[in-house]
Amino acid sequence: MTHGESARASLTIDPAFQVGEVNPRLFGSFVEHLGRCVYTGIHEPGHPAAREDGLRQDVLDLVRELGVTLVRYPGGNFVSGYRWEDGVGPLTERPRRLDPAWCSVETNEFGLNEFMRFVEVAGVEPMMALNLGTRGPQEARELLEYCNHPGGTAWSDLRRSHGHDEPHRIGFWCLGNELDGPWQMGHKTAEEYGRIAAETARVMRMVDPGVDLVACGSSNSAMPTFAAWESTVLEHTYEHVDHISCHAYYEESGGDVDSFLASAQDMEHFIDSVVATCDHVRAKVRSTKRLELSFDEWNVWYRGLRDPATEPEWEVAPRLLEDNYTLTDAVVVGSLLVTLLRHCDRVTAACLAQLVNVIAPIMTEPGGPAWRQTTFFPFADAARHGRGRVLRVEPHSTKHDTAQYGEVDLLHATAVQEDEDTVTVFAVNRATDRPLELVADVRGAGSTRVLEHRVLADPDRHSRNTAAEPDRVRPRRLDGAVVEGGTLTATLPPLSWNVLRLQR
Repeated sequence: MTHGESARASLTIDPAFQVGEVNPRLFGSFVEHLGRCVYTGIHEPGHPAAREDGLRQDVLDLVRELGVTLVRYPGGNFVSGYRWEDGVGPLTERPRRLDPAWCSVETNEFGLNEFMRFVEVAGVEPMMALNLGTRGPQEARELLEYCNHPGGTAWSDLRRSHGHDEPHRIGFWCLGNELDGPWQMGHKTAEEYGRIAAETARVMRMVDPGVDLVACGSSNSAMPTFAAWESTVLEHTYEHVDHISCHAYYEESGGDVDSFLASAQDMEHFIDSVVATCDHVRAKVRSTKRLELSFDEWNVWYRGLRDPATEPEWEVAPRLLEDNYTLTDAVVVGSLLVTLLRHCDRVTAACLAQLVNVIAPIMTEPGGPAWRQTTFFPFADAARHGRGRVLRVEPHSTKHDTAQYGEVDLLHATAVQEDEDTVTVFAVNRATDRPLELVADVRGAGSTRVLEHRVLADPDRHSRNTAAEPDRVRPRRLDGAVVEGGTLTATLPPLSWNVLRLQR
């Protein structure tokens, strides 16, 4: 496409063609003991908005508005050296420890039971990560007994002595974190990890047969062991786990905005590759079970700008990884959400990493305000209107060239049938310099009117929200989208995230 050409797109919406039902777990997030995610993030006793339990009410309100359904905890790299026992019991007896993963000091003022209080008042499901780096099956079994057994044993009665008579009933567990990575405490080969993960899964199911387990996949698709890692791990664990994890982060590099806006191309390929590997192992081990994917770390993260040499060492809750997101970043996050929805038949859980302050949609200041980053809005839209059945749409649009992914469509879109009368189209215009004219055949859906067309866009693609200007970038409603004769027509502004809600 050359400058000045008009950009056009088309798609067909028909409920007869479906991808699958959206699992609510697709709208998860992540809380790690990293930087200020926990301390001065979700938890800050003494803050003007703090509750009696130390949780920040202003942050809780934003978490509910964001629509998060699931929160993974306590890591991340942090979990591979974590002793969960340090974070339970009387505060005065909890030890301060070095956290080598992030060169920080962990006070353990916030631990397992404080986290369970957070998920209770936030109305989300917990996803607990286990330390399989420096620990193993025995410690995992003990933690599960502490959390889920009613009472009458040493570990369950210890929980009860800590003021929690009823079991936590945590159903979703990660068997470690990124253990293919040399940066990880307790880094392992695929054979080593596959064996310990399988043994941990067996022991856990002896204690609680109903737990839902996630094996560690590759830390990212650029790892030299990618796919081979999944294959080996799953040969050990296939019959003992329910999911395998995927992690991916994206950033704009060298001013190549077109490739950055097409990051979903990489995520699509990543998912397809892991699904193919899972299904290959399924045939190899002669299983009838279909494994699902847990994309439990994903986001925009400017890792290329991180310089550990300049970061503070051995401090409590230092400012780490506090990316301030732009409108461009938000559009990419929207596109990644489109990808997750398009694969909802196999990706049944996902976690935007992280929730507060650390590469997060919510930011806070100690003793000060909390506000929404630009990336808050596409996630909140998808979490609110992306429930139901994802329809199989095959968009066609004007294309353009990218340095990393070759020729790609300017339109990236999906559609979700929320109920019998309402369909929502999520659409990204990747063009930075021109609107995209969308024409959609909606006769199959019986849509007769546009409820709303909401857009996140800005003339300055670098615009962002800050403590001084927390509402600089916000969604707005657009007029002009109509349905006539079974055809939807709408104009998608340049570089934009769009939500088009249609009704019978």
